[in-house]
Amino acid sequence: MGLNMRGQSNHFSKSTASGLRKSLTDAEQMLWQRLRGSQLGVKFRRQHPFDGYVLDFVCLSDRLIIEVDGSQHADALDYDTQRTTHLESAGFRVLRFWNNDVLNQTDTVMEVIWTALNPSPPQPSP
Repeated sequence: MGLNMRGQSNHFSKSTASGLRKSLTDAEQMLWQRLRGSQLGVKFRRQHPFDGYVLDFVCLSDRLIIEVDGSQHADALDYDTQRTTHLESAGFRVLRFWNNDVLNQTDTVMEVIWTALNPSPPQPSP
């Protein structure tokens, strides 16, 4: 099955994503304020449909997905694991953060995202 980079796989995903963009959680709103407008040097999309899923945030150029999980995800571990495996098999890296971490440790979350976008080159062995 070929995957469309834009990921707009069907009308349901597009309309679902559009609705979700209008009802971001507090944590998603806070993170979006830090990701939008290429503040990290790359473009992020929010609530982006891809292959039957709606991704919270994605940087297509760096193939990095950021998911912000609330308490409902504690009961959806199998689904989240399956989803992450599928997205990784499509060539994406997936970072997951809890709502509380985004709200209470925003700078730490941003540092993890920055590091994922700008990995350090390997250092030679001494």
